[in-house]
Amino acid sequence: MKKVFFVIIGVFLLGFRVFSQELYRPRNILAAYARGTRSNDGNPGKNYWQNKGKYVMDIKVDPSTRIVSGQETIHYSNNSPDTLKSLAIRFVNNLHKPGAVRGGINGPDFLTDGLTIHLLEIGGESFPVDTRGWGTVERVKLTSPVLPRSSVDVKINWEYPLSKESGREGQIDSTTFYVAYSYPRISVYDDYNGWDLLPHNGRQEFYNDFNNYAYQVSVPKNYVVWATGDLLNADEVLQPQVATRLKTSYAASEVLHIATAAQMKAGQVTLQKEWNTWKFAADHISDVCFGLSNHYIWDASSTLVDRKTGRRASTQAAYDEKGTDFVNSVKYNSYALNWFSENWPGVPYPFSKMTAFQGFADMEFPMMVNDSNTGNDAFGRFVQDHEIAHTYFPFYMGINETRYAYMDEGWATTLEYLIGKAYRGKEAADSNYIDFRVKRYIYDTSTEEDQPIITMSSQESGSGYGNNAYGKPSLAYLALKDLLGDELFKKALHRYMDAWNGKHPIPWDFFNAMNAGAGQNLNWFWQNWFFTNNYIDLRIAGISDKAVEVDNVGGFAIPFDVVIIYKDGTRDKFHQSPAIWKSNPTKVSVPFKATKGVNTVVLDGGLYLDPTPADNQKKI
Repeated sequence: MKKVFFVIIGVFLLGFRVFSQELYRPRNILAAYARGTRSNDGNPGKNYWQNKGKYVMDIKVDPSTRIVSGQETIHYSNNSPDTLKSLAIRFVNNLHKPGAVRGGINGPDFLTDGLTIHLLEIGGESFPVDTRGWGTVERVKLTSPVLPRSSVDVKINWEYPLSKESGREGQIDSTTFYVAYSYPRISVYDDYNGWDLLPHNGRQEFYNDFNNYAYQVSVPKNYVVWATGDLLNADEVLQPQVATRLKTSYAASEVLHIATAAQMKAGQVTLQKEWNTWKFAADHISDVCFGLSNHYIWDASSTLVDRKTGRRASTQAAYDEKGTDFVNSVKYNSYALNWFSENWPGVPYPFSKMTAFQGFADMEFPMMVNDSNTGNDAFGRFVQDHEIAHTYFPFYMGINETRYAYMDEGWATTLEYLIGKAYRGKEAADSNYIDFRVKRYIYDTSTEEDQPIITMSSQESGSGYGNNAYGKPSLAYLALKDLLGDELFKKALHRYMDAWNGKHPIPWDFFNAMNAGAGQNLNWFWQNWFFTNNYIDLRIAGISDKAVEVDNVGGFAIPFDVVIIYKDGTRDKFHQSPAIWKSNPTKVSVPFKATKGVNTVVLDGGLYLDPTPADNQKKI
């Protein structure tokens, strides 16, 4: 009896260790938790800190030469406990320089001479720099270190040419430009890596501090500037009737035509000075960018984003008169901001506006999206939904996209699906999600498709990067939603978002916060989905008159339905949440109660497409 008792206790402890196990953490992450900057309860640690810059910028764009020039002063606060003996300066658009490390192949029109710095002063001291050898991030050694919890002023005068071959930024047409990553910035210095020195290669995305920005953009007359932040001087750059229409749109429910194509061509939109200077401001935000054109149509409206306060957000669009995707852009924009605010993630849109700009990239920016014109209104809306969803992840949550792309792309993919269900219906949204997000992953059996999601995104490439960033983590988030149910899932998600918005969460902060919000240890689930080489594949192992034996060949803890098809053609469906795999992740027995003669039993994974469907059904 004693031997049996100890065997039972041993099995119990083994199970507890397996399913309540500590998740793997790299050594630098372990050190951050040990220092108290991160906490196992899902909150920022008692010693959490992050650095911040206050940027004042004067930028000029000359469309005839494609030269962007500027002057900036950065008041940089070192809130860390460390003495900074250097500053890391990041300039993303050096990606265009010949010889830059790039993750893809580009044509000759992609190339430029990159950044030229005419003045660099740090703490009043001049630092002569030759940027010809600079990449996208470089360190400048200081003669007077920046002490812990002190600040320094940095002045930079710079210029660079916009690329003719537009990607995320650059020339759209001969008189239209999207100007992003246009200023040298101080790279992130954080509690787990120190200086962020990973070069930008065009594939992985970005990691920035939350800064305050006051900036102005000078452009020739008849050019309108659409930008991150609030426009502070509409009356100084727009003709009176246009400024009035814009201000009216901030509280309007209908779409207003701020400037038509004809008005732009006739010079009836901006003040007719040789140059106009547009002023903007935005605080505690991870980046600013802007677009400009002398012929784009300008539409605007607003939408309710916070019922408690009555706050509305401005919704705008800037597009070519041939940009058919954008005719309804403001309407779709308004719907998305309201829906995301009130449903999923169910957090009021945190900014004052959102502008959809017709470009080439299908890329998100704070308060702006740069989307291409596809000629397909439904697909254009789908893309816009995805890019707007990024407002929450990474711009509200401050995610390190370069290393942890699944923390933002996975959520944007999930939100794009959930909003699609709301206005398309489940069948159409499911079909689109499977076609666009799942098939390319599930039917690709190459090794890179089974890399653990937790793998650093900067170490991945090709479809291995794409599926680990988008489809696989989205399927994980939706599986957890199925497991917890909508109410508890939202409670857990809000626990994470409340704790970490405006800060820099890493995956383990997310796991811990979700555990805390759900009131249960979900490490078994995180281990299964994020730390393994699992994939999706179920199989019927056997059928009795009361149960179906199911093998989890691929290993992922997925939801699925057991469908009983009767001899008369009718059917019953028994849903199984991912919780069924908690005790045994490889095999389960699913009981069912047949009400009449059974013909066939089918396993239906829905969104969790099975690459071997033949073994998912069996006749009796």
